[in-house]
Amino acid sequence: MSYKVVFTYRALKDLKKIDKKTQKRLLLKIKEYSKNPFNYCIKLTSPIIGTYRYRIGDYRVIFDIEGKEIIILRIGHRKEIYK
Repeated sequence: MSYKVVFTYRALKDLKKIDKKTQKRLLLKIKEYSKNPFNYCIKLTSPIIGTYRYRIGDYRVIFDIEGKEIIILRIGHRKEIYK
């Protein structure tokens, strides 16, 4: 059973800044992880920017889960995402 993935405007903006090859990899992983998100995610200690995160290489995907939807809030390089 898969969750529906919803991107916020901010997440789409973040995604556009990343090179095409990395975008493809991120989107494939997000799709794969959406089948069972709790197996791959880590709960963030400070829920200011979001509740959970995925680690995909050097990138982080910050998201919340509401019902059967994964709401992608931010996507960015690990150096910048938490600032």
